[in-house]
Amino acid sequence: MGAPGAPGRKHADGGNMNITDVIKLLGGVAMFLFGMSLMGDSLKKVAGNKLELILYRLSGTPLRGILLGTGVTAVIQSSSATSVMVVGFVNSMMMKLRQALAVIMGAVVGTSITGWLICLSSVGGSGTSTVLELLNTENLSAIAAIAGILMRMICKKKALIHTGDILMGFAVLMFGMKTMSSAVSGLREDPGFVSFLTNFNNPFLGILMGFVFTAILQSASASVGILQALSSTGIMTFSETLPIILGIAIGASVPVILSGLGSSREGKRAAFSYPVIEILRVILFAAVFYGLNAFLHFSFMEDKVNMFSIALMNTLFRVSTVMVLAWFIPLIEKLMIRLVKGDPREEEETEDMNRLEERFLAYPTLAVEQTRLTMNKMAELTRKSIQTAMGMLDEYSAKAMQEVVSLEGIVDRYEDKIGSYLMRLTGQEMTETQNKAVSQYLRTITDLERISDHALNIAQRAEEIQEKKIRFSDKGEKEMEKLREAIGAITELTIECFLSNDTETAYRVEPLEQVIDVMCRRMREKHTARLQKGKCTIANGYVFNDLISDFERVSDHCSNIAIVQIELEDNALDVHEMSEALKQEHTHQFDFFFEEYSERYLKKKEETA
Repeated sequence: MGAPGAPGRKHADGGNMNITDVIKLLGGVAMFLFGMSLMGDSLKKVAGNKLELILYRLSGTPLRGILLGTGVTAVIQSSSATSVMVVGFVNSMMMKLRQALAVIMGAVVGTSITGWLICLSSVGGSGTSTVLELLNTENLSAIAAIAGILMRMICKKKALIHTGDILMGFAVLMFGMKTMSSAVSGLREDPGFVSFLTNFNNPFLGILMGFVFTAILQSASASVGILQALSSTGIMTFSETLPIILGIAIGASVPVILSGLGSSREGKRAAFSYPVIEILRVILFAAVFYGLNAFLHFSFMEDKVNMFSIALMNTLFRVSTVMVLAWFIPLIEKLMIRLVKGDPREEEETEDMNRLEERFLAYPTLAVEQTRLTMNKMAELTRKSIQTAMGMLDEYSAKAMQEVVSLEGIVDRYEDKIGSYLMRLTGQEMTETQNKAVSQYLRTITDLERISDHALNIAQRAEEIQEKKIRFSDKGEKEMEKLREAIGAITELTIECFLSNDTETAYRVEPLEQVIDVMCRRMREKHTARLQKGKCTIANGYVFNDLISDFERVSDHCSNIAIVQIELEDNALDVHEMSEALKQEHTHQFDFFFEEYSERYLKKKEETA
């Protein structure tokens, strides 16, 4: 590359690049990338949330997933963006890994569309027809820019304004492409550049170059576009270009991998499947192509490439390999499960969800029983979550915090899985008893999930106490300790009565819940009195009140679960009517249990604050 003032400074129709050409090249790259970004972002805004909904709802089969991935990527012009979107769906359990693999393969094909769009920049020129002359880069860019700016300035509707942005993005992209082509045209006679390109006759170096370049740009479309611009020099051959295109495919996986680092196990599997698919595609294509070339000695290997041949090469590579790998989606899914192993403990804790077999839906009696067994595991995990969270108030640890977070996520998954299964079960013909059981189970899983949510809140309060070194007053600490003891008792009673179908134990829960309500009310009153006397700070008071609220809500959800249990066994009234009946009619030794828990948790003599 010639320095300013060197003999290579000339660059009319040939010769080395000078500093001006380098600036033009970088400016062209900047405009090209900005145009792509503006056009893709504006297309997404015009589509609104429709693209995400389409991907989520219509990717049921591999073929539909591939077609949808291709279509969506053709619109937003980024396979990475489509794949990152899919990783989000898998991470939130809205999409299965097998569905995600099909969409990712479609995205791989869809990203080749940009290369054909860029080919428009080479249309026109001297000796072409009037129609083609109108379609050359300058005219297309000018027409798009004029239409785009008018739409932005005149239109009021957001959709039309975003459409104007699409046209402006297209104009900037095409202008950037033309600028890049103009800047590198002098390289055709640069011995250094020619020597540099000959290195890529070695496929491994070409693949490495394509990978590194795309990993930096984080866009396969941009990398192919810049490669097309370099082809305007007229000295790039097929043998030099193909390895770079293969490397570009692998390099495009970098942003997808980064998006999956903080995801769940399933999210990681979806994210890491992108580089696995790309590597498999490159190995497959390289093995077949270079294997055949070793025997047939293709005559076109040293032919010069242009924008159209690069777009065609890129498309054929992507389409052919996806057509082959699509048949192996189930095997790739198994490979990802082996490569990205889950936490053995988490696998064990979610194992019970496998009880909910779709085949059992045709047999409601069996399906209801399997649901009940799965709910038992959910209840045990909920109990473990609240116990761990309350233990953190005595001794905080990051490990315990992580365990509560993990348990909350697992309980959420149980609720989703059981809830979906029960909703599907309602479509079957069931007895009145089975219908009622399904209805009560739906309410119970909601209460269990809410208890795990409050356990996470309690753990976060414990973390705040640790970080801010908060200390309650001596009396406040004793009150909180007593409340925690009562919450431990009510959660134990509730989970045990649920696991053992023990109605008599369930009748003990509501009286204890009433005692806990009294405890919480008194604690708030005493806390207010301490604040007024300056014995407690407002900052500490926020955490104190938050804990009381969370404990009170846990108690309420325990009451709901116990009353549902009574309903199921005694064919009784609904939750609220049953709760009122227990309090007002004092049935099933309500007064006796209330007095027992009052003696245990409420002080007989009111203490001063």
